[in-house]
Amino acid sequence: MEMFEQLFMVAAVLGVLCGGLWLLKRKGWAYTSIRTPLRDGQPRLEVLDRLVLSPHHSLHLVRMADRTLLIGLSPNGCNLIDGAPATTAVSGRDR
Repeated sequence: MEMFEQLFMVAAVLGVLCGGLWLLKRKGWAYTSIRTPLRDGQPRLEVLDRLVLSPHHSLHLVRMADRTLLIGLSPNGCNLIDGAPATTAVSGRDR
């Protein structure tokens, strides 16, 4: 009998946590992301271009808010190769 009480209490706590998370998500308070738009409606993170060098190596040109970053990806990790203000970098959409 005591085991069922414990299982019921665990289920009740999980239910309260899930209900609270559902309510917070519904109100928009639980999830924030870097993809939230800036004041002018532009996304904060945007992939401008990608160049595949090999099956395991690639270069990515990424705009993050007001900066443009060149990132190299490999099996060993990712490396920031270059960064510049977004106004001086070439946009992938301009071509």
